Amino acid sequence: MPSPNAISPDKLARLPAVPVERLPRRDASGRTVWVTRSRPKVDRIACPWLIRRFVDPQAVFLFVAPSEVLDVAARFGATPFDFDHKDVHWSHRGDRCTFDLMIEELGLATEPLKRLATIVRGADTARPVLAPESAGLLAASLGLSRMYADDLAQLEAGLALYDAFYRWCRDAVDEGHDWPPAARKS
Repeated sequence: MPSPNAISPDKLARLPAVPVERLPRRDASGRTVWVTRSRPKVDRIACPWLIRRFVDPQAVFLFVAPSEVLDVAARFGATPFDFDHKDVHWSHRGDRCTFDLMIEELGLATEPLKRLATIVRGADTARPVLAPESAGLLAASLGLSRMYADDLAQLEAGLALYDAFYRWCRDAVDEGHDWPPAARKS
């Protein structure tokens, strides 16, 4: 039985192609391994969502104390992300967050993902003025952080949240809510 996160050949053909030279090395099981700081909020859930949905459905994510990120990266051959250090490629640059950089540098800059990146950037960098949805994403992210003590369980719950935001960005931005109805029958 295929993994629920597996990408079908049909779907794979419709996804943007990620240049192979931009992908991190894979472990003995063929998975990419990533490491970041523990207690994720916005960017540290958004980036794994992007990687699992568009790059490597089997990717492994390690959440560790900030003081351990680089040591764990070296020990396990993991790629560090969303960690402020001169030797970490996948991190904030200027006013852009890690999610922005991944979309751009992995060749995933589709309109829905760019729209989602604006929402993520607004929530992750305390600039909700960038998109009205940023405040809602931040609220949901903080709520998930309070609901889950285990970072991997929080990540799994967060994937559904980002699936919903992505679907809205992809095909529901023009849809509104019609309550109250314009005319009410007595």
